Amino acid sequence: MDHAANSENDEIGPAERVELGRAMRVAAALQAKGGDEFAKPGSIVEVKFVKGQSLSLTASRLLALMILTAGGDAWDDRPHRMRKADIRRGHKGNERISEMLEELHRTLFAVDDLSWRGKKATMRFSLISSSREELDDEVGRESGWIEWEFTPEARKLIRDSESYAVLNRQAVLGFRSNYALKLYEVGALRLHRRQSVWKGDMTALRALLGIAPDVYKDFAQLRRKVLDRAKAEIDQLAHFTVEWREIRQGRTVTELEFRFEPKDAPAQIARVDEIQKHSRGRAARRDKTVESVKVEPALKKTMSPTRANETSDSTELHFPNGSIQYGEEKLAAIARTSGGGWDIDIIADAYRSQMGERLKKLSGAKLIASWTGFCESFLARRGRP
Repeated sequence: MDHAANSENDEIGPAERVELGRAMRVAAALQAKGGDEFAKPGSIVEVKFVKGQSLSLTASRLLALMILTAGGDAWDDRPHRMRKADIRRGHKGNERISEMLEELHRTLFAVDDLSWRGKKATMRFSLISSSREELDDEVGRESGWIEWEFTPEARKLIRDSESYAVLNRQAVLGFRSNYALKLYEVGALRLHRRQSVWKGDMTALRALLGIAPDVYKDFAQLRRKVLDRAKAEIDQLAHFTVEWREIRQGRTVTELEFRFEPKDAPAQIARVDEIQKHSRGRAARRDKTVESVKVEPALKKTMSPTRANETSDSTELHFPNGSIQYGEEKLAAIARTSGGGWDIDIIADAYRSQMGERLKKLSGAKLIASWTGFCESFLARRGRP
């Protein structure tokens, strides 16, 4: 996941050199690489909703797609553009896109800041300052585009962010609970920081997930409607799992402690399989109420030449029998950045031992996901050397 962090920032013209935080450098590297992974700045993941406001699931997805599309240029003072067809995900009409844009415009966010006197203050702001949506004059065509600009406050947060969450586009679009999507972003950010635990009281939890004060006042209802559902979706679609511990005073739950753990190699393979399947039937597969039947997607018809070449190249990648120090730079880079400083061949030997005969049949994207997850879980289990 974090191996893209080693890439340097693109050259900036001599007239305007801007010191970019690590998040934008990683975003640019992932964008250049192609694929479904993208970096969302930690400052945007952790931004708080103003009391009584939150984003719907569809608006949250749109914001994620905006961050993905802008990539390493999200900090720049310029318009960004995206095709409507990339947002709709099968819906025939574009009316929901207008609603999502309007929701993003009117939703206020808040961050801790300092006043002009150096006193603690709260800054409230919107994430996008303006947007343009092409009218659907050409019936039956998918030529419509949207254009938007991030606000100066949002651009500064994006530009300066040193932390980031590496998210998967297919996973983001696969969530059916807004709270699950938010907790997914928080977990991905925490794992990158090597801080696998989040702890807070009920007020902090509501602020974290954007739960309105007058919704799910009873904790049993909040557990059933929010936490249980979020955990089920994250455990199925994310590259990690989530557990929580309830801290009580008497019979009242006063605090919650979430723990995020990277999945092991077999679980990573299952995750890649799942996010490539159609979302219809996902809940049944999660609950194991139907037999899972794998249908290979028709990639060749829908994939761009760049993505097709990328898939072809990654399909040829297999795990070597000997050292990964030489000649296997992609695998070695993942171990160096996700393995916490352990000798990469020690991690490789442990991976071979766990996978056994299954490793011979593993290649391409599944191998990358499995290997990355194993390196992260290896570090989580053993700590730094």
